[in-house]
Amino acid sequence: MAANIQVIAMWNGKMKALTFSYDDGIEQDKRLVEIFNNYGMKCTFNLNSGIMSSDGAFEIQGKPIRRLFPEELRGLYTGHEVAVHTLHHLDLTKLNADEVRMEIAEDKAALESLFGTDIYGMAYPYGTFSPDIERIAADCGIRYSRTTAAAYSFSRQEYLLKFSATCHHRDERLHEMLDSFLAYDGDEPAIFCVWGHSYEFYVNDNWELIEDLCKKAAFRDDIFYGTNNEVLLGVDNSVC
Repeated sequence: MAANIQVIAMWNGKMKALTFSYDDGIEQDKRLVEIFNNYGMKCTFNLNSGIMSSDGAFEIQGKPIRRLFPEELRGLYTGHEVAVHTLHHLDLTKLNADEVRMEIAEDKAALESLFGTDIYGMAYPYGTFSPDIERIAADCGIRYSRTTAAAYSFSRQEYLLKFSATCHHRDERLHEMLDSFLAYDGDEPAIFCVWGHSYEFYVNDNWELIEDLCKKAAFRDDIFYGTNNEVLLGVDNSVC
């Protein structure tokens, strides 16, 4: 009961919280932020500070994907959270301990300098991690880190260094889970977290997917709309 009281206080007295987590810091984040802002949503954007240049560009299904440059980022994520995604978006399980520490700590420091805020969150590149990587992340000051696994649950997770979102935005169960979340009226705190990459809407030409989701869930009195950090830790470190 005490834990529930603490969560209710964190979420302004509400029992349900909706949050988003999007990776890589690419050009399509501009449109995604606009959609989130229009519907009062809050998102955590996980960024790779070491490849914010033309060298970080890539291609999917013949469509070029451009990473945002530092000068484009400062005003873009105002009101949202930025979090670690490592310097170079490498598979951390293929690196030694010193390399893992550098990828996490230097990305964290660079993003804190760029945005002028403390950073506590992270998303594992490719969703790969290990107990040793979790320990290194914690040593670097990371308090939660999102995986790519789907929880298919709204329950609070006690161990946040391998936090699983409810599901990806393309998951076939997305709308089933959303409807269940919106209808939920229980006594236990409920978290609905959606993750993905904004370039997926561009590549698949389906921006209506995220807009319809936001429209359906927006402006409800029984939902707290927050960043991952606000929802999981009760700390507001949104970009000003």
